Amino acid sequence: MIVSIWRYSHLFLAISSSLFLLIASITGVILAVEPIANKVQPYNVSGADSLSLAEVLNPINAVYDEVLLVSRDRNGFVSVTVIIDGKNESFYIDPYTGERLGDLIQKAPVFQFATNLHRSLFLKSFGRFFVGLTSLLLFFIAVSGIVLIAKRQGGYSKFFSPVVRENFSQYHHVVYARIVLLPVLVLALTGVYLSLLRFDVIPQQQVSHEVDFDRLREEPLKNYKDFELLKNTSLSELRELEYPFSEFVEDYYIVRLKNKEVLLNQYTGEVLGQQKYPFVTMASAWANVLHTGEGSILWSTVLGLGSLSIPFLMVTGFIIYFKRPKTRIKNRFSKNECDHVILVGTEGGTTLQYAQEFHRQVVKMGKKSYLGLMNDYGLFKKMDECVVITATYGQGEAPASATRFMELVEKHPQSRPFSFSVIGFGSTAYPNFCQYAYDVQEKLKNLSNAQVFEEVFTVNNQSFQAFLDWTNRWAKSHGMTLHLKKPKATLHKNHASDFVVVGRLDLEKEDTFLLTLKNISGTKTVSGDLLSLTTEKDGIERLYSIGNLGNDILAISVKKHPHGICSNWLGQLDNDEILSARVVKNRHFHLPKGSKEAVLIATGTGIGPFLGMISSNTAKRKLRLYWGGRTPESFCLYQSHINKAISKKQLEHFIPAYSRSQPNKVYVQHLIKRDGNKIAEVLRKGGCVMICGSINMQGEVMNELKNICSTYLNKDLSYYQNRGQIKMDCY
Repeated sequence: MIVSIWRYSHLFLAISSSLFLLIASITGVILAVEPIANKVQPYNVSGADSLSLAEVLNPINAVYDEVLLVSRDRNGFVSVTVIIDGKNESFYIDPYTGERLGDLIQKAPVFQFATNLHRSLFLKSFGRFFVGLTSLLLFFIAVSGIVLIAKRQGGYSKFFSPVVRENFSQYHHVVYARIVLLPVLVLALTGVYLSLLRFDVIPQQQVSHEVDFDRLREEPLKNYKDFELLKNTSLSELRELEYPFSEFVEDYYIVRLKNKEVLLNQYTGEVLGQQKYPFVTMASAWANVLHTGEGSILWSTVLGLGSLSIPFLMVTGFIIYFKRPKTRIKNRFSKNECDHVILVGTEGGTTLQYAQEFHRQVVKMGKKSYLGLMNDYGLFKKMDECVVITATYGQGEAPASATRFMELVEKHPQSRPFSFSVIGFGSTAYPNFCQYAYDVQEKLKNLSNAQVFEEVFTVNNQSFQAFLDWTNRWAKSHGMTLHLKKPKATLHKNHASDFVVVGRLDLEKEDTFLLTLKNISGTKTVSGDLLSLTTEKDGIERLYSIGNLGNDILAISVKKHPHGICSNWLGQLDNDEILSARVVKNRHFHLPKGSKEAVLIATGTGIGPFLGMISSNTAKRKLRLYWGGRTPESFCLYQSHINKAISKKQLEHFIPAYSRSQPNKVYVQHLIKRDGNKIAEVLRKGGCVMICGSINMQGEVMNELKNICSTYLNKDLSYYQNRGQIKMDCY
């Protein structure tokens, strides 16, 4: 519920201010160029800032007869205002010689136009008000964005942890929002401050001096070069030095420095008055610099990029919102007449679509089924079985439609016994994979009249095939046959590529084969990407992890299933046959380019992507492969690839675990436990651990990795997951 409030606040603020934000950001990008263009002008004299004011005034007074003002701007350019032939002239000078360097920089028409549009939308005070309001809304957008990112990442301490990539808009929206967070906050806050200043909400305080004119003296007469203040103050501290208007003693030098204003007797150099600038004056100066970037190429560039990011974040944010599945729940029967109840915990709507398709098929079988959100949990008078299908938000939290579920379970005890199943949707890229589903399971287990029908079943990366496997098993146990269709929101739009079969190795005893394909469409693939195959018979997508062996040759390792349509069809393909399939990018399971060491862990056909990673290891990074099979004979399919890699020093160690060839079964997790110190050393050095295979194996290996991290590294496993050092692609 809290997350939903923040999300809708974020969205509402963005929509309500979108037009003004767009104008302010585009003009902001243009205006960020102005201070850079000014800074590169050739009026900055090297080393001049170290000169004293007395040393600067000396050549100026020698060259010009009537000097009114000496100024130094934020670019470090020194200018003078003098009277020449009865006319006031202002120009830049060389502080060493007083020589004229050039005319003062005039604001270019494009910058003048952008400034007026940026400040007031050409609507004067009315426009200034809306610009100030837009700055305030931008601040609240940034704050709500910070909260949402923190919730997504699992807390503020993990704010800058690697982001799990779900799609282009989601990934880049979060990544770039974090990068430009500081400049956007600065722009928003300083924009609000300057607007309040403009409307006198923050009163501007003027410096005032009390000069005792009766005590002014012309003696002892000193040369200005001997004035203590002018001798001991460097040019870098100067903002303006205003000359006396006349030769009367009542007129004096006004020296405006960075933090104070000083009045000097023009004859004696006596300090007649000295006042530090009020806080508001100093804050206003800083706000102006921080908002405009004046005087700094680096900060102007940062502000320009921050402004440029705002339209990008607006577009990606709206795409994220409008791409969320909009699915309404429709029920043929009321909740109190249904014996089957399906409850959904969803964040973005995808999980709801899976649940709705399951619900629709159950009703087709003549069953009375009710579909609802987990936050709608209450008394179900005729419920015999409850199926909970839930996503996990962030690092183990309840999704938006399930935030009140736990308290509602306590509040509404059921009047009759019931069985339940929990299906968790999540991503193994997150440390707490499907954690909320496990929490729900424990909560329901503790109810006196609830019985577990099946332990938690997890679905990684919205795998429809995995969900289909569960629904088929559930339907079989209930004497049903369900024909689920893949939800439209999860269908991919990219085109299929053509592949020609170039080889197949079979291990008939274990119904496993290694299929090698040549990519003839030029689609780029990386080991760890997925090959998506859909047969005409059932239209269901199957995903196979790709090993790229080089020269456009791909390998997929496949396990045949007795009634598996796709696996049996693949197993019958002969050389030179062509098949069409899509390549699904799976970036979170690519071998990191920066890792000098990696531990690869697989069971059975999970070795497929690792064959490609190993064969492409031309840099001879230290790779260790742990692989689990039934017997040494299981290894025959992959032996030639592994032996070749070892001989070419592309693989440092191959450590197999065979579970059926000896009295004491050995699984990969046993070897991981045995080599805990070696694996810990890989993680300590910044290397990664990659796991591919069954979900059950993943759970066992993750338990061992947790123990290794706490025992050898004194850290939690999530620390390395958040750093992208633990990568998983299990099914």
